[in-house]
Amino acid sequence: MSITLLSSPLQGFTDFRFRNAFHHYFGGIDTFYAPYIKMNGKLVIKNNYQRDLNPENNHIPTLIPQVMTNNPDEFLFALNYVKSLGYKELNWNLGCPYPMVTKQGMGSGMICQPQKIDEVLHKAHTESDLTISMKMRMGYDEPTEILETFKTLAKYPLKNIAIHARIGKQLYKGGVDLDAFEKCLEQSPHKLYYNGDITSVAAYRKIKERFPTVDHFMIGRGLIADPFLPSMIKNDCTEYPENRWQIFKDFHDTIYQQYDEALSGPTPIKMKMLGFWEYFSQSFDNPQKTYKAIKKAGNQVKYKAAVAEIFAKQR
Repeated sequence: MSITLLSSPLQGFTDFRFRNAFHHYFGGIDTFYAPYIKMNGKLVIKNNYQRDLNPENNHIPTLIPQVMTNNPDEFLFALNYVKSLGYKELNWNLGCPYPMVTKQGMGSGMICQPQKIDEVLHKAHTESDLTISMKMRMGYDEPTEILETFKTLAKYPLKNIAIHARIGKQLYKGGVDLDAFEKCLEQSPHKLYYNGDITSVAAYRKIKERFPTVDHFMIGRGLIADPFLPSMIKNDCTEYPENRWQIFKDFHDTIYQQYDEALSGPTPIKMKMLGFWEYFSQSFDNPQKTYKAIKKAGNQVKYKAAVAEIFAKQR
């Protein structure tokens, strides 16, 4: 069975600059999901979302926009906006676990509100013909919440539901609940994609063996921590290319240059790259020491020197 690999969106990380560079240097991802559009009660698409979804800025095989909302009018507005750009599908985020989102009754905090979900999907399917898919967790407090929601979702021709096999209040702590995901497979009438803790080829193989009928797998944090992972999964191998570190450094240098041009001043670029190195460092021999060296670099000259030294040690 051939598989499809998808990049799970991570707010603040997987924008068009990252996606383009990732596809160029590593490959392996068939479909990228854009970080969610959030409107905060105003029917306006912010400039940063517009830039990120502009087809001219995206040089990848497939991109699917995503929206975060609990408002039927906002959802319809987002549908019409992405359709105007030529997109055929909009993904609805009911998976975000962060309290600043869930306390507003959005993301995974909305899974236990099937009536509100119904209101959004009813308006969307009544007033638009665009394809809709879902990104969900299994609940916020309990993994059974999603099972109740399936009864509502069954009324609509959703393309698929990508399920991160955790509950919202876990954030990213603790393990995934594969037993709960199996119950989802048994009870959902829709096609399900698997998401959660695919951080190595071995981890992927274990999940694939457990769920042989699943053929779509979404990778989030693991893709940033080890950018070679998708292509290795696709090629069913555990060997890195001989020029692994040169490819990784070229990728780093590309996104660094682009973010440095886009952001104003030394502090934003430092914070942006620090975020990436929380994940990148996991690919290196001593993750804590690697991240500490980046954190200590007080200016751009020192940062570039620290990066050069880190990669030189891996050769």
